[in-house]
Amino acid sequence: MQGNRRGIWKLILLYLSLGMVSLIILYPILLMLRISLISPEEFFRPDKALLIGPGWTLEHWKGVFGSGLLWPALYKSLYIATVTTVMAVLLAAPAAYVISRTGRRWKYILIMSLFISRMFPEVGIALPVSVRFLSWNLVDTYLGIVLAHLIKVLPYVAWILVGTFEAIPRSLEEASFVDGAGKLATLRRIVFPVSMPGIAVAAMLVWLESWNEFTYALYLTVSENTLPLQTYYYLNRGGIFNSAAYATIITVPVIVMTFILQRHLKAGMLAGGVK
Repeated sequence: MQGNRRGIWKLILLYLSLGMVSLIILYPILLMLRISLISPEEFFRPDKALLIGPGWTLEHWKGVFGSGLLWPALYKSLYIATVTTVMAVLLAAPAAYVISRTGRRWKYILIMSLFISRMFPEVGIALPVSVRFLSWNLVDTYLGIVLAHLIKVLPYVAWILVGTFEAIPRSLEEASFVDGAGKLATLRRIVFPVSMPGIAVAAMLVWLESWNEFTYALYLTVSENTLPLQTYYYLNRGGIFNSAAYATIITVPVIVMTFILQRHLKAGMLAGGVK
């Protein structure tokens, strides 16, 4: 009986803790949504509760959708994030597999090189990159921003995939060789299909990183903004209500991709694979 009570209290404390953490995480999002739906008169009244008070309005959202600036920025951000993700996976997956199958000494050196490449501040890298891209006529082009994003995400996704390929037993490849498959066939039929959950996780994280990227977009964009730049455009001019609406739009794909990501975090995906 005492054990049952203790288990019930532990369960209650667990749900209370999860509720508190969820509230802390969701409060900024709810506040941002509320600011995008509140009238300016109500927003500047200090005697009213911001989240639950009156003064709801859709005027700011109508202004965002009616300005003609949302859809080009949304399309550009979606296009750049998607192309960056595809190219990052295609380039980093073979390299990560090779690193995972090298000797311990060289593997350590290569992995440390990936870490070191991410230690430099983005602002310090973005300026020389933009100068070089200017000479190549890549400024204010989709290709230029995609290549700049690859500079940022390639070491990151390669590091993730090295761990993914290391978790695949070499006996799976050896069994494929015994069955007469070559190296490329083994990679195509065995290694990459088995590693798809890890590749999917890396791809989604790269997509989110590219979707939210601001520094390179700021340096390499002249005319058509991405969504983060469009949010900055309104915020820099004091348009906090339109900025909140844009920030809410940016957040929605992040939440959706995060929920999708959780489905691929599967433990024991290689259990029984050798059999």
